[in-house]
Amino acid sequence: MGDPSEKKRRRAEDDTPKSKKKKSEGAGAAMEFSITKVHTPQVSPPVVAVTPGFLLRDKHAFDVYEKVPQQANKRRKSSGIPQAPEMALHSSTHVSIDYTARETEQMLNHYLAIVDPKTKEIEIISAKKMMVRHKVRAQQEERKEPGEESAAQTNYERRTALGEEFGTRKAKKALKSVADNAIMASTDNLGQAENTMLQNVKEVFAKSATKEELQAAVDQVRPVPKGNYNAEHIQDVYIPREIIGSEILNAVPVMDWQEAVRNNEAVNVPSRFVAHRIARVAANKEDKERLQVLRYLLWVIILWVTTGKGRERGTKTIAKRDKLRELLSPAPEVVIENIRRKFSDNGVMRKEHMELLMTHCCVFASIIDNFEVNMNDLREDLKLEQKQLAQYFMEVGARVKQSKAGGVMKHIAKLQLPLVFPRIRSGARR
Repeated sequence: MGDPSEKKRRRAEDDTPKSKKKKSEGAGAAMEFSITKVHTPQVSPPVVAVTPGFLLRDKHAFDVYEKVPQQANKRRKSSGIPQAPEMALHSSTHVSIDYTARETEQMLNHYLAIVDPKTKEIEIISAKKMMVRHKVRAQQEERKEPGEESAAQTNYERRTALGEEFGTRKAKKALKSVADNAIMASTDNLGQAENTMLQNVKEVFAKSATKEELQAAVDQVRPVPKGNYNAEHIQDVYIPREIIGSEILNAVPVMDWQEAVRNNEAVNVPSRFVAHRIARVAANKEDKERLQVLRYLLWVIILWVTTGKGRERGTKTIAKRDKLRELLSPAPEVVIENIRRKFSDNGVMRKEHMELLMTHCCVFASIIDNFEVNMNDLREDLKLEQKQLAQYFMEVGARVKQSKAGGVMKHIAKLQLPLVFPRIRSGARR
């Protein structure tokens, strides 16, 4: 084996580490330049312009406008640095667009550098940074006499503006009258297109519906039970078999009520209106139909008072089918489905369903009370305000009045011919 010291013998050359990067040679080396002078032009300096939001592709000639700064007061001490004049550029060489350039960042100095690669000299020139905006040129009418007429029109406009702003009521009224007369006079000089348009507007207004036709359309879409409004007798206006249906009305059981009244037994129902009228209506054996209407009304009231708040704003939900059968017992299935479908949409009651239910209750109550109803009991059952219930009675054509007997105020809704429906509100006459 050799000497171990020979294995770790270091090289005799320079111990400094060499870089792995290759040195650049020839044309890749950086060139050196020197600044010869900083030039401040006496005429308009060059401009560094920015065009935010659009491209200034075409070459346009700009007019230069300068504002010479005012001289400082002699009493004030001047800084010794002369202020540069403010400058703006404007171009109207485009067909329909005006370009305007204004200075930005006036507190900063901007420079342009002109490099001469041969002499390796740089000349720095002071410049202004400006922002160019564009605006569509308004089309103006050519005036025959642009001198005196222009000034007179401007003075008139100024007087008019002052009168509208600070004038009295009489002065403002006079100015408005002059403006209206000018508008009416200008219609005589309209072209063929404008006259055609005005003629079409007149024809449209001539063909528009009259107030009577609008009232008839409103009456047709009003959420009320179907009625014969041309009837000669009040009992022929709202017929239960047409409102409810003959099959549904015949399926309403009333035998248990008749037997209970015949045996002087109490009938417990969750309705003040129905409870106060069972004995009187059931005592008349020949008027079975009115008793059936009374029980149908009871089930409609139960449906209403057992509704819950709906998911959508302004809606209500009725009970599920199983719960509804329990609440409306002993109502047959056909009657339950009839009530459910008439006053809800898949178990959801919207505004039109609620209004239809209220007007049905008003009509049923009128039929039971011989078309003259004391609204106190029905108001308690439906949990409404007096004004709301009165409005529903008026929707079916009833007249609402108040009467006081024995210190008790009664609100009476009476159905009589001719029926009076709410009218369309019209604006006040001018």
